[in-house]
Amino acid sequence: MKNIILFLLIFVTLTSCGNDPLPKPKGYLRLEYPKAEYTSYNKSLPFTFDRNTLSDTIKFKNLQDNVTSFGLNIEYKKLKGTIYLTYKAIDGQERLIKYLKNAQNFTQEHTKKADVIEEVVWENPENKVYGMFYEVGGNAASQSQFYITDSINHFLTGSLYFYAKPNYDSILPAANYLQKDIKRIMESVRWQ
Repeated sequence: MKNIILFLLIFVTLTSCGNDPLPKPKGYLRLEYPKAEYTSYNKSLPFTFDRNTLSDTIKFKNLQDNVTSFGLNIEYKKLKGTIYLTYKAIDGQERLIKYLKNAQNFTQEHTKKADVIEEVVWENPENKVYGMFYEVGGNAASQSQFYITDSINHFLTGSLYFYAKPNYDSILPAANYLQKDIKRIMESVRWQ
């Protein structure tokens, strides 16, 4: 009896170990967004810019300040994100320096959660547009931020936020798509 049990145990052990187990390949979420189509946006603003037709609505909000100041929210409901733009008129060199410091400090606040912040200088001397684009990597609240100015009359800042808890891997495809829209806004701004 012992020999039969031993024989069965050896037989089962040898025959049950067939092929080596193979790990399943990593699965990635495949998100495809439509090719961006842009139209010019000008609603009696001190500037014009190109916006993606995928954006659902643009909300306008006056801000309290001593100078012309307002906000524009470009909403992308399908992507569950919004590009927030804030415009402020420049009234002297001191105000420009204040706006620049505020924009740079706002980006640096994300260093607590960000893995990396890449800065890209933006210059378009032909249209008098100068600024900085920030790409924020990691689980920060905002994935992209920018500011542009003509250094005399106009100052525009923008940031990208999603309606979800920041999980960099999950929102990366949408963030990359909307970063292209932000860059298009920066490229297409024309001061009035």
